[in-house]
Amino acid sequence: MRYLIILLSFFCVVINAQESDTTTVNELKADIKLYKTFNTQKDTVFIDTSLTIQDEYKYNYLRKDNFGLFTFANEGYLFNQLDYSKKKQFVLPQFGFHAKHSTYLQNDDIYYYSVPTPLTDIYFKTVMRQGQSLDALISVNTKPNLNFTVAYKSIRSIGDYFNNLTSSGHFRFITNYNSLNKKYFLKANFVGQDIFNQENGGIIDLSQLDGTNTSFSQRERVDVYFTDASSKLKGNRYFLEQSYLFNKRNSLQIKHQTYYESKFYEFLQTTKSSRLGNSIFSNINDKTRFNVFYNKVALSFNTKNLGQINFFIDDYSFNQLYKIDQSDVSFNPSANYNLKRSINSVGGQYEFSAKKWNFNVLVQNAILNQPTSNYEATAKYDFSEDNFVKISAQQTSKLPDNIFVFMVSDYDNYNWDSPFKNEKISILSAETKNKWFEASLKFTNLNDHLYFFNTNINIDSLVVKPFQYNKSIQYLSLNLAKEIKYKNWALDNRITFQEVQQDDKILNLPYFILRNTLYYTNKVFKKAMLLQTGVTVNYFSEYYANDYMPVLGEFFVQNTTKVGNFPVLDFFVNARVQQCRIYLKAEHLNALFTKKVDYYNAPNYPFRDFHVRFGLEWNFFK
Repeated sequence: MRYLIILLSFFCVVINAQESDTTTVNELKADIKLYKTFNTQKDTVFIDTSLTIQDEYKYNYLRKDNFGLFTFANEGYLFNQLDYSKKKQFVLPQFGFHAKHSTYLQNDDIYYYSVPTPLTDIYFKTVMRQGQSLDALISVNTKPNLNFTVAYKSIRSIGDYFNNLTSSGHFRFITNYNSLNKKYFLKANFVGQDIFNQENGGIIDLSQLDGTNTSFSQRERVDVYFTDASSKLKGNRYFLEQSYLFNKRNSLQIKHQTYYESKFYEFLQTTKSSRLGNSIFSNINDKTRFNVFYNKVALSFNTKNLGQINFFIDDYSFNQLYKIDQSDVSFNPSANYNLKRSINSVGGQYEFSAKKWNFNVLVQNAILNQPTSNYEATAKYDFSEDNFVKISAQQTSKLPDNIFVFMVSDYDNYNWDSPFKNEKISILSAETKNKWFEASLKFTNLNDHLYFFNTNINIDSLVVKPFQYNKSIQYLSLNLAKEIKYKNWALDNRITFQEVQQDDKILNLPYFILRNTLYYTNKVFKKAMLLQTGVTVNYFSEYYANDYMPVLGEFFVQNTTKVGNFPVLDFFVNARVQQCRIYLKAEHLNALFTKKVDYYNAPNYPFRDFHVRFGLEWNFFK
């Protein structure tokens, strides 16, 4: 709430201060292409108020196309990864608790703005039951070379099932500046995030969902494993990136990037559960803290004939701390319950453009006794702005994420100190986009792959432990997309094929995933409104979906229950009036006609029922 008050106060003060400065710009009716947003990777996007099928796909809490992700029953709770090719790969060791990071904003999720007049962006959408989701942003250039942006995203949804509340908040303060002589550039942001979930552990008796007992049509009556468990992921990050240009002739430049981030993950349970094993404590309170400080300094120069060359050195220092109860009989005062490490690396990057060719090569190696490395190479040929071919390769050797190495919990089964080898990942990919279709092909080879697995066969008892697979896994994916248009009608198609070669069922994925949308677009009410209506079908083939362990905030491999092989049918009606886009959707429409509920995200986690949801996106240009 305090972040929302800050945002509203900032809006009032800045708009009043800007009124005289923006009058001239408003009178000139600033071109929409002057409203721009970009991230640290220099990906620039123009603010777009049009209504396309892509806007329909991005109208969700993530605010991006989530094809390849399968959302759980409650909005903003969890996503199962259907398309492994889209999985984020981090070179440096991470905190862990990966499943809870699905809505967590990383550095590359933060965008900077440049606007000729104050910009306000509002997103609103209803949720499953009792709540709403909101994302509001205000961006102002107090000077042509100085921008301030304040944003707040939040959600609260009780959900259909008992003990499944989602309540999250993401505050962002963002600024970017460049000197008038174009020599000094700065980007900075602060992000504060608080992600809270009640954890019910899934459904105990799946027969309660078969429709034979009408009392369970009220989903809150369905029996769940945990009635008093919850988790919280909280993080604050301070980020700064700056550069100074010494010489314009050869673009000699020094660059500096730094950030400090503190996180904690907490699992609370009022009464211990026999499903999770033994504990000397009747009240479970697990808390893990993570502090990381990163610094990178680079020197680069750019010439017309040679391209841009960068040399850099960086330091990644972290400390992971665990809550220790000294009344625990297993507590060892002489043991080190903190995981602390500093990783230093050096590297170089080369970028070159010639006519329609673009090349990028990155080499990075750790120094001293930290065996990490990352090598990347990319070549791209642009036939035109929206017509290209791109090939890339990457080879990474990374230290295990911290949760695999060390864990402390009030539950006896979830304590370990496990040294693992580096994970080795090799990726070859190719993609193209042209007027006929979009396609991408990706081959990944995994060695010493880390994963979690339930060592107890009985689903009513979970003993999830980390393991390292000592054989290689080969993964191949093919993604195809094509939209067919005829007058006001269009059929948008996207399909992904996946093949995994492995001796054991470790990396389990659906063989294919598809999304087809048939829709109609036309202007109505004397062309005052643009109307878009249609039907979307999502489907993925049956496979052994990973299950979820709330104590760890992680998915784990299981080979007993398959999910999938069911369609999800959505009907939508969208409209645009000036800068306002209105959305109405009947989600999972076919759930009204199925006699037996047999659709699941993961074993014991049913997918959502039929819901009607609505909302809007609204841009204001002062």
